[in-house]
Amino acid sequence: MNRYALYVLSRSALPLARSLAQALEADVYAPVRFAPDGVTGFEGMPELVGQTFSQYAGHIFIAASGIAVRAIAPHLRSKAVDPAVVVMDPGGRNVISLLSGHLGGANELARQCAAISGGRAVITTATDCAGVPSLDMMAQEHGVRIGNANAVKAINAALLEGCPVQVYDPLGCLGDLDTRFFVNRTTLEEWHEGEPGVLVHWKILPKTADTLHLYPPVLAVGVGCRRGTPSSEIHEFLLRVLQKHGLAIESVAVMGSADIKQDESGLLLAAEEFGLPLEFFPADQLKAMDPPTPSSLVESHVGTPGVCEAAAQLLSEGGELLVSKQKTSRVTIAVARRKKCS
Repeated sequence: MNRYALYVLSRSALPLARSLAQALEADVYAPVRFAPDGVTGFEGMPELVGQTFSQYAGHIFIAASGIAVRAIAPHLRSKAVDPAVVVMDPGGRNVISLLSGHLGGANELARQCAAISGGRAVITTATDCAGVPSLDMMAQEHGVRIGNANAVKAINAALLEGCPVQVYDPLGCLGDLDTRFFVNRTTLEEWHEGEPGVLVHWKILPKTADTLHLYPPVLAVGVGCRRGTPSSEIHEFLLRVLQKHGLAIESVAVMGSADIKQDESGLLLAAEEFGLPLEFFPADQLKAMDPPTPSSLVESHVGTPGVCEAAAQLLSEGGELLVSKQKTSRVTIAVARRKKCS
């Protein structure tokens, strides 16, 4: 299955659909009465979109915008998860970014389609039209995760109204800020409560309607476990450790352990459940880190006096150890922070 779905409602639009499909690697759908080879035929648009809407990153309708709106309406959830939707006329002259222009990528998809068809991309998102930064796009471009998507609207509204937006970004994850729009806060003590702002941090901080929380991927988790430990135990304990120390799961970028755990199914599954890469280190690399909480028992089994702390330190590339070894009877966890976002 390709990344995009393309819907054609007239024979005359088939050449345009083929050009778009080839350039974008899209799957093409057309009514069965004229669907040629290589195109999937359908009987009813509402039923088809009900099946495909969540399967693709983007949808392109070569049809009237009203048809597209009625087809997608029952399936809309929120701007944080809805796919991109673009609408084009059969001649490819007007290409409208209809839904999820920023986070879903519809604005960029509309521009790509317009470049292929020789038409005009119609972008209506307010920040694009006004020429001001969009926080959801800034977050996406810099690889930070949005913690409370509902606050994006308030921040973008402030920018559109010309109100300065305060930003606390101690690691500089958003890059150089345009001082026409943003006020840099170098400490949390300088933060002005009640004013629109953006907090870029790895800690769980109080949320308000006028504060957007962005989580940078800077936390590295080292894990040690006994043979046969189930994923549920590792999963639950990691969440408990992060909660206890006020750290956001959204900021965890990677997990790691000793290389003798490469076939540990519980550990592998836990990383998969969190959607995190899992890296393994040989004993000599772990031992070189001189973990602060050594264990003679671990050394006798693994060949290094520590696993979780040393793995976290290696993954953080010499960053700060935020959480020293925490343990249950079968799991150990430590958390370190990288010095920069990437």
